[in-house]
Amino acid sequence: PGPFPTKGAWKRLVPPGLNIEKKMIERVPLKRFGEHEELANLASYLMADESGYMNGEVVTMDGGEWLKGAGQFNSLEKIPNLAWKAMDYARKKKK
Repeated sequence: PGPFPTKGAWKRLVPPGLNIEKKMIERVPLKRFGEHEELANLASYLMADESGYMNGEVVTMDGGEWLKGAGQFNSLEKIPNLAWKAMDYARKKKK
């Protein structure tokens, strides 16, 4: 899916002070992050009888971000090395 903020991932992948969240939202035509309820609604539909004839489908759920050929992780190349080290430390500490 597109950008759906979670506490754990955001802490490790979106370091504070780099204004990354604002840049992420700018790439999404709906100008907002996805809500977890929206993912749950899609999962509910896919599990329901109403989707019984649907199979092998890829559902793009990114607020239209694909229209700009963007992906949220494309912006990671702009993160300074010091921030990468801090994220790596946070990731290892989590284990």
